[in-house]
Amino acid sequence: MKRVEVLFEDEDCIVLDKPEGLAVQGGAGIGVSLDALLASEYSWKPYLVHRLDKDTSGVLLVAKSREAARYFAGVFGSAAAKKCYIAVCAESGVVKLKSSGVIDDSILIRGETKTAQTRYKMTEGGMFENGEKWRRFELELCTGRMHQIRRHLAISGYPILGDDKYGNFALNKSLRKQIALKRLLLHANKLNLVLPSGIALDVCAPIPDALLF
Repeated sequence: MKRVEVLFEDEDCIVLDKPEGLAVQGGAGIGVSLDALLASEYSWKPYLVHRLDKDTSGVLLVAKSREAARYFAGVFGSAAAKKCYIAVCAESGVVKLKSSGVIDDSILIRGETKTAQTRYKMTEGGMFENGEKWRRFELELCTGRMHQIRRHLAISGYPILGDDKYGNFALNKSLRKQIALKRLLLHANKLNLVLPSGIALDVCAPIPDALLF
């Protein structure tokens, strides 16, 4: 827990800045997980109401009771929770995105086609020494499908740097030497929702240095 910063806490939840490389939930092959760390650190039982990939850093809310978990599950399952991300991506030769808009491509999940929407805005961009271009994105999830941002950006011609599942593998390998790329460059930096108490929660996890170049 020394690597996990607490961004907010009340009687219903705790909001954390999860570091990359830490799994949210334990399971087969998982040595250390956030839920296990919380269970050992606090007297209350942690309830996971949304997820971040192991290699994604940033804002994560954990409920402290079954009643709170039921409330937050409803919030995250609707448009009432605003989740914003920062990503740094490669810019491939064939792209189909304007400077801002909505990616509205369905995603195949366990053999079933699911609608998926990601709102995005391109910000800074540049070029590496090897001539490859990069772009930074601000993103908001409109739906919450598995690996949605990673898959949407990859199929749109902007795979996230460091993505070992949907990314540009050759470029990632090159950047490990060129810029010491060691992680997925995706960060959940903002969360906005209304708490059970009626208070509006608006938290931000600082962007890691790895995403600032």
